[in-house]
Amino acid sequence: MRLFRRPGDNRRGAAMVEMALVLPVFMMVALGIIEFGRALWVANMVTNAAREATRSAVLDGSSNSTVTTSAKDFLSSTLSVASSDISMSIAVTPADGNPNPGNECGNANTRDLIEVEISLPFNKVSLVPGNYLSGKSLKGRCAMRHE
Repeated sequence: MRLFRRPGDNRRGAAMVEMALVLPVFMMVALGIIEFGRALWVANMVTNAAREATRSAVLDGSSNSTVTTSAKDFLSSTLSVASSDISMSIAVTPADGNPNPGNECGNANTRDLIEVEISLPFNKVSLVPGNYLSGKSLKGRCAMRHE
């Protein structure tokens, strides 16, 4: 039988209770940081794919189908996502005095503006289960003049 108690004996379960209260909040914050970092990385990859697609679209001899295929193949291999989940649009705006190319980059003339937009739903590339960025799409856009 003890006559005197040590000073820390009355706080035996306090550390476990504190951890049970703080650990879920800490894990949510940590997983949120991971997901937002992933979102920034994927958004950068989508923007890079849009820039490369636009660069190939402004060169002579390109077509909408080859530009779309190359951009989707790049994103599919990099992000391990199905190409059907990637939506892509190409818009060709004629320059002043140029005839209308009919939204086909192969018919574009010098100084025509070619814009490429790529969109990818974030839930297709998310690493952590949860609703951090559910329903959000990551978009990449680029515009260049035909050479």
